[in-house]
Amino acid sequence: MATRIDTLGMAAPRAGLGAVVAALPRWLMLLATAIAVRAVTFGNPLIAVDEQFYWVTAQRMLHGALPFVDIWDRKPIGLFLLYLPAAALGMPWGILAYQLSALACVVLTAGLIARIADRVGWGAGAMPAALLYILMLNVADGQGGQAPVFYNLLTIAAVALMLPRADDRDGCPVRVGRNLLAMLLIGLALQVKYTVLFEGLFLGLWLLWREARLGAGALHVVRRGIGYAGMAMLPTLLAAAVYVGLGHFDAWFYANFGSILDRRSDPFIDLVGAFFEVMVPLAPLLVLSTLGWMRLQRAGAVSPADRLLIGWLIAAMVGLIVFGSWYPHYALPAMVPASLCCAAFFAQDSVGRRIVAPVLLGVALIAGTACVVVAQAKRGSAAQLATLSDAIGRDSGCLYVHSGDSMLYGATGRCALSPWLFPSHLSRERENGALGVDQIAEVDRIFAKRPAVVVMRTPFRGERIAVRTRVQRYLHRLGYVVRGTYLMGTVPTTVYAAPDNAPAATPGRLASRPA
Repeated sequence: MATRIDTLGMAAPRAGLGAVVAALPRWLMLLATAIAVRAVTFGNPLIAVDEQFYWVTAQRMLHGALPFVDIWDRKPIGLFLLYLPAAALGMPWGILAYQLSALACVVLTAGLIARIADRVGWGAGAMPAALLYILMLNVADGQGGQAPVFYNLLTIAAVALMLPRADDRDGCPVRVGRNLLAMLLIGLALQVKYTVLFEGLFLGLWLLWREARLGAGALHVVRRGIGYAGMAMLPTLLAAAVYVGLGHFDAWFYANFGSILDRRSDPFIDLVGAFFEVMVPLAPLLVLSTLGWMRLQRAGAVSPADRLLIGWLIAAMVGLIVFGSWYPHYALPAMVPASLCCAAFFAQDSVGRRIVAPVLLGVALIAGTACVVVAQAKRGSAAQLATLSDAIGRDSGCLYVHSGDSMLYGATGRCALSPWLFPSHLSRERENGALGVDQIAEVDRIFAKRPAVVVMRTPFRGERIAVRTRVQRYLHRLGYVVRGTYLMGTVPTTVYAAPDNAPAATPGRLASRPA
């Protein structure tokens, strides 16, 4: 009897704890989870090379630099505008600020995943699906402020506005207004990154199909289609108009569109490996989404909303596949509809809810934590950045980071000698011929202006050796001296300083050869 009493006595607190957890507001549970799995990255300015550059670009914009002219990249202007408030705070608080902004977007996106799952009848799987999105981001290098972390929120908000409702009818101005707002959100997402194009095309076509299903005539479908397309294009047209007014439309157009077509592909074996890295974290989500869809079909319970959501997932996967080159964070856009569609499986399968969901969430937690820890160890820390920045110094001379971290520009405050601040643009083979400038000719121009400090990491896969050789010849010819070699994560990075009495270089002193 004593054993029975002890057992019952222990069970009560456990049941009470479970009830307390279940009673917590959904948003609080999502926020707590997101903080727990992302906190290790807070304050680290070296989470990923992309967001380093976004922050530095925003910082330079605050000092008058014009994207695509004074500082070059092929990302749309909206992405850099998102980083402006954080960059205005400087370091270190500006680093934490953009990471907290990304955290807010993650929690809001997860909340909308759960909300949409409730609305389409998948409520029993809503919370596992929302948690799955938060945890799987870390598996796909989404632990910081990558572009999809921000625009995923815009995309899912658009889908939430478009969801069919019981009182939908043709000609309802409220419904049409929601659709117009949804397309505007897609347009804003396009100005964060153009990879949302395929999702936007699908959602626009679905709206036209929905109009026809509600009884709209062909003329009304066309008219509304023009309106929806116009709203989606509006932010991009506004950006183009601004650059027309500034007299730099050609620079804007080439950076945003032409350079994408000119960029070379990676070697086939590299593409296979990169595609594998993208698909591994998506695979379990796609399998569960497929199983959920099959169960809906067998039950004869497929609704227009279900078709919208599974179609959105297919469109996101098409956009991912046809892009042609991949990094792990390219999986992030597809994770929103994939996590959401997993809710269909969890809602319909009791074994899925009780066993598959907890196991998958546990695996995602462990794998995501491991990926973040490994990435931080490989890429470096705030302390390592501070050490390297001290070695570079914060004097008036300009800095040239040939290969390494673009955050060095932000940490040292030194001027740059070229619009191509992102190191890979001038050093990577794939970028050769896709910049609007010859890589070696630009290196010649940089050294003609005599950088006070040059930074170069060890060789990396995909580097254009001809450019590295060119830089090394300048360093030797002009008498640059090594200040030291420092670890950034696991990568040795060397700092070279120009001697005070070294003569200025001219492009003609080193003859260029085609490479």
